[in-house]
Amino acid sequence: MTDFNWNDLRAFLAVARTGRLTTAAPRIGMDHTTVARRIAALEEGLGARLFARSPQGYALTVHGERLLPTAEKIESLAMLAGAELGEADQAVTGTVRIGAPEGFGSYVLAPLMARLADRHPALDIQLVAIPGVLSLSKREADVAVTLSAPREGRLVSRKLTDYRLSLYAAPSYLAARPPIVTRADMQGQRFIGYIGDLLYAPELDYMEAPDVDIRVGLQSSNLIAQLQACLAGAGLCVLPDFIAARETGLVRVLPDAVALERSLWLVVHADLRSLARVRAAMEMIVEAVKADPVFRT
Repeated sequence: MTDFNWNDLRAFLAVARTGRLTTAAPRIGMDHTTVARRIAALEEGLGARLFARSPQGYALTVHGERLLPTAEKIESLAMLAGAELGEADQAVTGTVRIGAPEGFGSYVLAPLMARLADRHPALDIQLVAIPGVLSLSKREADVAVTLSAPREGRLVSRKLTDYRLSLYAAPSYLAARPPIVTRADMQGQRFIGYIGDLLYAPELDYMEAPDVDIRVGLQSSNLIAQLQACLAGAGLCVLPDFIAARETGLVRVLPDAVALERSLWLVVHADLRSLARVRAAMEMIVEAVKADPVFRT
């Protein structure tokens, strides 16, 4: 290529990661026609077809697969240059996207957004709190809170905190049922939980009880939906204590007999960890967890 354009490569990476022009375009601040034009220019400059187009989207060709790791290396170098030069004054500016499970994101991170924005007025904050896993390697988030440590990719992680889960119910549900005094009393109760084949992480599979036949009669792929059903008196639900502690309409059931523990991890791509805006978000998350008594007890 005699006339290389970095924006053409940005368009290539965005489409390679999303598979669609319309999804890729807003990620890099372009409209989809501009993305298509840049892809065409890159293909023409390289003399190779990078994508196979179909009604289902864009799939990498053999040439596209060969270009991808090189394009990601160039992207990493561009980010490093931005960290060393563009942020030499340590100004916290630009956009930071934070990914997290929907419960932690909604109940712990969402209340932090105002504080982070007040501390860094030039920072644009995006919180992606979903029942699923975001890929930092595909730049779906700049920093993420996850249920387990990553096992591959150029990712840096640290344990953020351990957290507990307990069994909860609304007073209205408990009033309408026989008293639950022992674990055996859970049999015959109606439980609220995840849809088994839609679990996105093995850490969420905690409804098996070897000594009791549990019936999960109400199921949802979303923890917030489970919480709302529990608050409405629909059944018993295993919930993180950091969520239940923020709700006044829940009663802990069998606190001495039912308790689970899981961990949360703070993960960042190795290429992004030196960016001031990413460091600011990570520091705020760590500060909030350390200061929260739910995570310290």
